[in-house]
Formats: sequence, C-alpha cells, structure tokens
Amino acid sequence: MNNKVTTLPNVDQALPGRDTQMQVNNKHFVNNNPVREPFPAHLSKAVFGLGCFWGAEKKFWELTGVYSTAVGYAAGTTPNPNYEEVCSGKTGHNEVVLVVYDELIISYENLLKTFWQAHNPTQGMRQGNDTGTQYRSGIYTYNDPQKIVAHESQIVFQKALQKFPGTEKLVITTEILPVQEFYYAEDYHQQYLAKNPGGYCGLGGLPVVYPDKISE
Repeated sequence: MNNKVTTLPNVDQALPGRDTQMQVNNKHFVNNNPVREPFPAHLSKAVFGLGCFWGAEKKFWELTGVYSTAVGYAAGTTPNPNYEEVCSGKTGHNEVVLVVYDELIISYENLLKTFWQAHNPTQGMRQGNDTGTQYRSGIYTYNDPQKIVAHESQIVFQKALQKFPGTEKLVITTEILPVQEFYYAEDYHQQYLAKNPGGYCGLGGLPVVYPDKISE
C-alpha cells in the first residue's frame, strides 16, 4: 500500500490498537527455524527498517550466519497494530525486519553493511516509489554496543556518499533508536518473497559500497 502520510502522529493522534498479539506460524518458510522467541541463547537480535519489508527481509535471510528473520512493525505508538493501520500513517510504526544472527559467524557491522547498501537512506519518509512514514530508514538497537556501532556506521557511510560522484550532496536521514517493541506482522507477510517469488520488491540501493575502512 502506497501511503502518502509523511508526518508521524503524536500520542493523542495515534490509533488505540489492541492487547492481542499477532499470530504467526513459528517456522521460517525458508530455513524452518523458529521466528519467535525463545531463540538459542548464543544468538543476538537486530531490527532494521529499509522500505517495504518484503524485499528487506530477503536481503537478510540470504546472509550466512543469520538464523532467522521476521517482518513486523516498530518505532511507533499503537500496540499490536495491523498492516492497514500501519499503512494509514496513524500508528507511527515503521515496516521493519527482525534479524536473529550468530555473532561468531556474522558481525553486527556486516548486517549494517547490508542495511546501508540495500536501500537509499537519504529519502526521509520514502523509499523509491513507496511514500509514507512506514517506509522510513531506521536502525533500532537492543543495547549500547549496537547503538555505538550503528552511529559509527552512519558516519562511515555518509563519508562514502560524500566521496562518490553524484551522491556527494546527499544527507542520510536514517533514525537510530532503541527497540521499544517489535510487533509481528501478519503471517502472509512473513518471508513473502519466498512464498511469492514474483512478488513486489521496491528496494534499490545507491551505487556506493559500504567500505570496510574509510580514510579521513
């Protein structure tokens, strides 16, 4: 759904939501691992918003070291929102991907590398032709180490943009916030592009590579 609302609602404007959690199949359609907690104790979690969550989720489940993924809603006000409510712009939520990963195999920074390269993080409340608050670029952190690395990665990618012809004037609009709550999206959204290989994917990154190290 292409929502044109580009201003986040305040608490008084947000929809009331509900107490009931969204019910989803607890088996990942691609790798058969659980999509709900409890996850194995040695694994870590990360949450990213980078446009329509169908294509975004696929970017992460393809990575070696990722145990599970799920799509949902975060960074809003309305409890347990549904898709139509999120698309109305009246919940404040972003379409996001929960990534469960093994830090011994893939680092948080490598997840961030995929995040930065998979979309255009300079478009505000939009991603390509998809306009609305639920399509904003966001990194949602679970702890202080993630927060620090996320902010460092934004500086790194902004410098990379400034050095690349054609993107040197672009400014990153990505929000970096603590994860307050991750709400699962409806079951038909989960691993959507595996269930529907010809389905819509509006993701498109910039022609800039996230560098392993960037010089001052």
